[in-house]
Amino acid sequence: MGDYRRIADRIAEDIAGGRLKPGQRLPPQSVFARRRGIAPSTAGRVYGELVRRGLVVGEVGRGTFVRAAPAGPPGRALVETGESGGPVNLELNYPSAPGQPELLAPVLAPLLRPDVLAEALLPAAATGTEQAREAAAGLLAGPGWRPGPERLLFTGNARQAIAAVLASLVRPGGRVGVEQLTYPLVKEIAARLGITLVPLAGDAAGLLPEAVAAAHRTAPLSALYVQPTLHNPTSLTTSGPRLLQLARLVNELDLPVVEDRIWSFLHEPGVPFAAHAPALTHVVDGLSKRVAPGLTVGFLVVPPHRVAAVAHAVRSGGWSAGRFALEAAARWAAEGTVARLVQAKRADAARRQRILAEELAGFAVRSDPHAYFAWWELPAPWRADTFTAAAAAHGVAVTPGPAFAVAPGHTPDAVRLGLASAPEPDLRRALRTLAHVAARRAGDRSGP
Repeated sequence: MGDYRRIADRIAEDIAGGRLKPGQRLPPQSVFARRRGIAPSTAGRVYGELVRRGLVVGEVGRGTFVRAAPAGPPGRALVETGESGGPVNLELNYPSAPGQPELLAPVLAPLLRPDVLAEALLPAAATGTEQAREAAAGLLAGPGWRPGPERLLFTGNARQAIAAVLASLVRPGGRVGVEQLTYPLVKEIAARLGITLVPLAGDAAGLLPEAVAAAHRTAPLSALYVQPTLHNPTSLTTSGPRLLQLARLVNELDLPVVEDRIWSFLHEPGVPFAAHAPALTHVVDGLSKRVAPGLTVGFLVVPPHRVAAVAHAVRSGGWSAGRFALEAAARWAAEGTVARLVQAKRADAARRQRILAEELAGFAVRSDPHAYFAWWELPAPWRADTFTAAAAAHGVAVTPGPAFAVAPGHTPDAVRLGLASAPEPDLRRALRTLAHVAARRAGDRSGP
């Protein structure tokens, strides 16, 4: 079992050392296996491990290519650029407002006093503290909806919140309905929990209620996972009438819902799904996008009768929030720091969307003026994997569309562009580069 990881380590060293270049195509798995004297199944595991580490991208039958900027360990810069114009990473997507450290630091200073720090370093329960619950309830409140503090639970981040909710709702082998394109880490969480994801069709207004009903008739769904506000990767926000139709349906079916609202802070406040189906909806949110990924907290708002079950899942999964992060989050929220950051990031996202519109004018780009990402449907004859590799060869990392696809056969020829992390001049340069790459190849009738 460890042999394939050791081989993957050596390939990773070749990538890190520059012996394998961004955009370079690896040999087919059968050729790789023959050259290394290993079984084809082992070669498959090697390539799978390299994909898991974010070092390569590709699909069976299309080829495997080295990415431009492999993901580094936590704490490394997400974009490695310099005056010479180095690689730009449009995969990872963490916004940072101008002056953010200076805004956050004053709230952290009191936590460093020995007497306060001693308290902040104690373990935290899934229910957090009364101060944290009150602060989070106020932070998450919107038109027509304010969660009761007694319904609040906390995790280390929003991904852990998703895992805890699904673990509490779905047994191994259970089925969870999701949009046809969904957050890639939900796919990973489902695989780890032994959950089957069922792709559901949607349209310009959002997820189709009839698709949910049909899937549930085929075999009962245990839950429904949705991103109704600024869906990742398409930026779609479900319309008000469609939200009501879906709420009526899940109430009729008694179908639990996981509402992921991690990007909703960027959008104009609207009534969340939870307001229409409060007894069934589990709201997931967090501070990684509002504030920063290095010191974050995940929020869960759960139906009152499910607080104990979800809290048990948080504890048993080891997903509890750190007490220091919880204290910091409560203070940032209560003192208005988070609200100021939200306003700054909304303005920042709008500027970046204008850059996107200018540099990719004429291409089929789907986005929202409030979003920090965009979904680019590539011009023919580009495919997602070959374009990703070509972008990598030009020093730009993008996320290929198949990373978001739930159904194996559904591989959209599109890429997601993360707009948040790169400095604006580098973002403009990267988008201009991508436009030139796309236009040049799109005009080549020979095909990829």
